[in-house]
Amino acid sequence: MTVKASDNHKLNQPRTIAITGGKGGVGKTSVALNLALTLSRQDNRVLLLDGDTDLANVSIMVGLYPEKTLANVIAGHCRLQDTLLKTDYGLHIVPGASGVQECMDMSPSDSLRILRALSQLESQYDYVIIDTAAGLQAPSLHMIAAAELACIVVTPDPASLTDAFSLIKVIRRRGYKRVPSVLVNMAQGASQARSVFQRLDSAARRHLDLTLHYMGGIWRDETLRQSVLNQKPVALLPVGDPSCRQFHTLADMLNVRLSQLPSRKAGIAAYWHRVSRQQPETKPTPAPAAGPANPRERCLNAVQDLEITLAQTPDNGMLRYEAFTRLFALLGSTPDGDTIEIIQTGLGSLEWEKLSGEERRHLATHLRHLADQIAPELGPETSPVSTAGPSEPVYDRVSFGEQDRLVRALREQPAEISLDQLLRSLAGNDRK
Repeated sequence: MTVKASDNHKLNQPRTIAITGGKGGVGKTSVALNLALTLSRQDNRVLLLDGDTDLANVSIMVGLYPEKTLANVIAGHCRLQDTLLKTDYGLHIVPGASGVQECMDMSPSDSLRILRALSQLESQYDYVIIDTAAGLQAPSLHMIAAAELACIVVTPDPASLTDAFSLIKVIRRRGYKRVPSVLVNMAQGASQARSVFQRLDSAARRHLDLTLHYMGGIWRDETLRQSVLNQKPVALLPVGDPSCRQFHTLADMLNVRLSQLPSRKAGIAAYWHRVSRQQPETKPTPAPAAGPANPRERCLNAVQDLEITLAQTPDNGMLRYEAFTRLFALLGSTPDGDTIEIIQTGLGSLEWEKLSGEERRHLATHLRHLADQIAPELGPETSPVSTAGPSEPVYDRVSFGEQDRLVRALREQPAEISLDQLLRSLAGNDRK
């Protein structure tokens, strides 16, 4: 259901929290929604910005299907208040909030119109919670920077820790000075949650000289899993229910953490307005007098303009990040043999000798992670995040063949043959 924001609310500066993660599938949206509902249940005015995708995943999880999103506001089809959805306990949701990034491509007057409306809206709430997109896309990084507290959701999955470490490293390189909080989701219990956090914190201390904050853990249970399927968040259950109670604990932990931080003097809209004013002005390249250039010439001209722009702003890491992320996204839209050749050539042209030893190890880790996603059988990934504990024994089929062959050989060999000799024979390394 669509609602209009009340004009009776006292204007104030809300506490802003970005719920984010290094990869998808960690339960980030479920955490953001249940936390927002819990805070609303405690008589707080809460606004939940669905910055994940323009598909409004948050609203779908409560059984609402919005007719308007922020994209409609940007297009001038409706007001920001017209997109608001209201659900249980008076929680308000803005679907498609990731569209704020599109303000960068608008005229200053239109951009100011939307950001002023967002500023007036957020000032009517006690909490503004942002469900960001997973990964390292520019909109997600901006959403994190706009909030006063970033809560990174991880799981016991080693890939989740590796991607969370990458996210922390990227935001630190881009000037993020605050200490991120870490929430361990889908843990088997308090002991595992604390162990998972300690592995990530240890990597951050060792490689980034950063001590993380532990926000707590959310335990894996069937009730929580079914709540997503049934579009009934566990925050709607009686407070005495274990699944519901842990989000009340999380809300308490959040308030303790916020009490330790100074309040932000500016909100999310003010941050985006400041970023939009920092965007470099670009002038369109005039077409040649003889007529429009052919596709090759237009492409080369665009690359030349990009080189000039980046050379004029050598310290703007975010600009470089956005530019090349978009180029790689364009390249990957039609993957084929040529795409593979381009990527291989690009990697081969990098001057590896200019990287420090730590940068080489970090890049190698992520290249292995990428290779494991493309062809998992090539071998396990390595990670800067230690997976504490002894590794499980694995049978080596490459060296010894199928297990039934080894069992058969053990039965047929004379008793005086040593096990070492037998294994060398099976592996083809018998040197007797």
